[in-house]
Amino acid sequence: MQDVQDKISGLRERKRADTHARVHAAAMELFGRKGFEATTLDDIASSAGVSRRSLFHYFASKEDIVLSTKAGLGDLIEAAVARRPADEPLLTMAENALTDMAADFQGPGPRALARLIHDTPALRAGDQAKYEALEGRLALAMATRKDLPADDLQARVVATTAIGVLRMATETWLASDDDRGPEVHGKAAFAALRQAATRID
Repeated sequence: MQDVQDKISGLRERKRADTHARVHAAAMELFGRKGFEATTLDDIASSAGVSRRSLFHYFASKEDIVLSTKAGLGDLIEAAVARRPADEPLLTMAENALTDMAADFQGPGPRALARLIHDTPALRAGDQAKYEALEGRLALAMATRKDLPADDLQARVVATTAIGVLRMATETWLASDDDRGPEVHGKAAFAALRQAATRID
């Protein structure tokens, strides 16, 4: 009996995951073709083959559909930090972890997503909140990796600075007209930060 219940539960979860992915893909295609503001929830539901009511079981709003793409960034950052040598200086650890993670965001898809968020005021506020949450995740991950107190001030300062560099690197990536990935712009921004820190005026 338990095996049957487990199978039913597994089928439900797979169906839910498939529908979630279908709604998200339909929405992103419409946003790219029609624009964020011009796309309605009814458009998305129709394209995904679900009712408007069902759509709300998966996403609370159009903004949620877009920003949910970044939901796993905190986990990716923590995993990237965990792979770094524990004896790395904090700034080096943050730089290497973030640029390693950014190397996975190649191609037109991630760039189109970043462009959509950048160009849509309704999305930028939510994106700002996610960046602030990432600062805390990065700080705690580095403190844990280096066996420091959870609220270590240096880890928090470095994390805040590093996430700021990540945001600026994203801006320069979007402004560039070449095919280089975001990690290249991130490394350039960290290099500029180090030069500024050692400059004697």
